[in-house]
Amino acid sequence: MKRGFYRRLALTGIYKNKKNYLPYILTCIGMVMMYYIIRFLADSPKVAGVRGGEIMQMVLGLGGWVIGIFAVIFLFYTNSFLIRRRKKEFGLYNILGMGKKNLFQVLLWENVIIAGIALAAGLFCGILFSKLAELCMVKVLGVEGSMDFYISMESIRGSAVLFAVIFLILLLNGTRQIYKANPVELLGSESAGEKPPKARLLLALAGLALVAGAYYLAVTIQDPIAAMLLFFVAVIMVILGTYLLFITGSVAFCRLLQKRKKYYYKTSHFVSVSSMAFRMKRNGAGLASICILSTMVLVMLSSTTCLFIGTEDMLRERYPRDIVVETVSSDPEEYGRSNGMVSEVLASHGLVGENTTEYRYMYLAGYLFDDQLVLDRNQLESFNMAGDNNLRELYVLPLEDYNRMMGTQYSLAPQELLLFCKKTSYTYDTLSIKDYGTFTVKEQPKEGRPAMGSAMASILGSMFLVVPSMDEVNEIYEFAKEIYGEEYYSVRCWYGVDLSCSGEEMQKIAEEISARHDDLKLNQGFAPKIKLECIARDRVEFYATYGGLFFLGVLLGLVFTIAAVLIIYYKQVSEGYEDQKRFAIMQKVGMTDREIRKSINSQVLTVFFLPLILAGIHMAFAFPMLRLVMMMIGLVNTWLAVVTAVVSYLIFAVLYVLVYRGTSRTYYGIVRNH
Repeated sequence: MKRGFYRRLALTGIYKNKKNYLPYILTCIGMVMMYYIIRFLADSPKVAGVRGGEIMQMVLGLGGWVIGIFAVIFLFYTNSFLIRRRKKEFGLYNILGMGKKNLFQVLLWENVIIAGIALAAGLFCGILFSKLAELCMVKVLGVEGSMDFYISMESIRGSAVLFAVIFLILLLNGTRQIYKANPVELLGSESAGEKPPKARLLLALAGLALVAGAYYLAVTIQDPIAAMLLFFVAVIMVILGTYLLFITGSVAFCRLLQKRKKYYYKTSHFVSVSSMAFRMKRNGAGLASICILSTMVLVMLSSTTCLFIGTEDMLRERYPRDIVVETVSSDPEEYGRSNGMVSEVLASHGLVGENTTEYRYMYLAGYLFDDQLVLDRNQLESFNMAGDNNLRELYVLPLEDYNRMMGTQYSLAPQELLLFCKKTSYTYDTLSIKDYGTFTVKEQPKEGRPAMGSAMASILGSMFLVVPSMDEVNEIYEFAKEIYGEEYYSVRCWYGVDLSCSGEEMQKIAEEISARHDDLKLNQGFAPKIKLECIARDRVEFYATYGGLFFLGVLLGLVFTIAAVLIIYYKQVSEGYEDQKRFAIMQKVGMTDREIRKSINSQVLTVFFLPLILAGIHMAFAFPMLRLVMMMIGLVNTWLAVVTAVVSYLIFAVLYVLVYRGTSRTYYGIVRNH
C-alpha cells in the first residue's frame, strides 16, 4: 500500500458520508467546547475571587462530571450508528481483498481525523466563548467583571485527555464490530431485519409496573425528606420502564396495526407500518432515548429556572428580617442588654429598626412516631438521613410572645397548644412527649407561623409548638436537658429588624454588632452565645448557588437537547436509507409522489410525537415530587413552579415540531433520491 493510502481512504469515506458525519463531528465539537467552558469556569481565579464564586465553582465541578459521563454514553451511541452505516462499505473492501487489519487502519485514521477536528475546533470555540461565559457568571453574582483574557492550560489538558479516552473507546468498539462480522454479514447489515424481543408480554408488564410505581411514588409522597431520598429511585424506574414500554410497545403497536386490515391495506399506511415492523426494537429504543432526553431537558430547565427566578423569595424565607440576632441564654436580662445593644448600633447609624420582631423559644429535636414525640440522645447522635425519616425539629414558644408578635388574642388552657408545621404535616388531635405529658392540639392555624429562617434552611421537617406560658417552655427545656444534656439545646431569644439602607451599610452594621457583642460583658463576665444573620451578607451566596445551578441547567439542557435532536436526525436518516428501496419498488408499481409523501407523514406522525407526549406525562407526574424537593431547598411558591414547568414544555414542544419538520424533509429527500 502506498504511503498515506489509508488516510486518503478515511478522508474519502468521511466526505462521501458527510450527511452522516457532519452532525456527528459538530456534536463532538460542541461536547468538547461545553466541557472546556465548564472546566474553565470551575477553575477560574476570577470567579473564585468573587464573593460566592467558590460555591458556584463547586456546582460547576459536579456539572463537569455530568457532561463527561454523558459525552461517553452519547458519543458511543451515535458512533454505533455511523459504524452501522459503514458496515456495507467495509464488507465491500473486505471482499476486494482488504483484511481486517487494513480495515482497522481505515477506522484508526477516521477516528484520528475526527478527534483532531473535534479537539482543535472544540477547544478553539471553548477558548473563544470562555470569557463570555465568565462574564455571564460574574453578572449572575451581581458584581462587575474584568475584561482580562487568559487561557486555562489545565482545562485544555483535562479536555484533551477525556476526549482522547472517549475516541479510543469508540475505536475499540468499531474494531470489535468489524472483527466480529464476516464479509457477507457486513454487506447485508442494512437490510437485516430485527427479531421481536422474547417474552414481550412479561417485558411490557414489567415496564408498565416500573412506570406506574414511579408515578405512584411521585403523587403519594407527602414528606419532603422522603421525596428527596426517593427522587432518584423514581428516575431510574421511569428510565427503565420507558425503554421497556417503547421496545415492547412498538412491537405490539405494529402487530395491532397490521391486524387492522382497513387501516393497514392503504397506500399511505402499508409501507410505513411494514417499515416500522422491520426495525421494531431499534425503533423503540430510539424513541425511548428521545423521550428520556426530552424529560431530562424539561425537568432540568424548569427546576433550575424556577429556583433562579425564585431566589429572592427563598432568600426572604431564609432571612425573615434584614438583621437577626439570636441570644442563647435563659436569663431575660441578657436578652434585654443584647437586643438593646443592637438598637444602639442602629441609632449610631441614624436608623431605627422596622418590623421589629422579638420572641423567646426553645429548640430541640425528637423522633415523631404517629402522635408521640420521643427524645433519644443515642438515636440522635447516630442520625442517618436515609433511615431516620421521623426526625423533626421543634420550636417551643410561649403564647404571650406569639400573641404580641402576631397581634392575635389566642388563649390556651393547660396542656393545650397551637401547632404550625413546615416541610411536614401532622394529622392527630393530640401530641405526646414521651415521659413528659400529652398536649391537645387546639388549632393548626394556616397563617401566622413564627419567623424562623433556620427552619427553612434545614432539610428536616419543623414543628412550632405554642404552649400556654414561658413556665411550660422552661419545664420542657429542663426535661430535654436531662436527656440530651445542656450542650445540645437551650432557651433563646429571637430578635429581628428590617432596615432602610443599602446592602453595604447593612453589612457594616452586622459587623459592628458582632464586634460590640464580643466586648459586651453579661452576667458577671459571661458573654452569652450569639447567632447573627444578615440578609445582605448572604445574598451573594444564595445567588451564587442558584445562579450556578441555573447556568449549569442551561448548559446541560442545551447538551441534552442537541443529543435528542441528533438522535431524531440519525433516526430519520437511517430509516430513510432503509426505506429507500421499498419506496422505489412501490413507485415502480404505481405509487405516486403524493402517496409517498402521505405514507412518510403517516409513518413519522404515528410514532414521532409519542416521546413528546410521554415526556409531558412524565413531567406532570414528577411535578409533585419536584415541588417537594424544591420546598426542601426553600422554594414555596408553587405557582411559579407550575408556570415555569408549563412554559418550558411549550417552548420545548415548539422546538420539537421544528426539528420534526426539518428531519422529515431530510427523510423525504433520501427516500426520493433513488
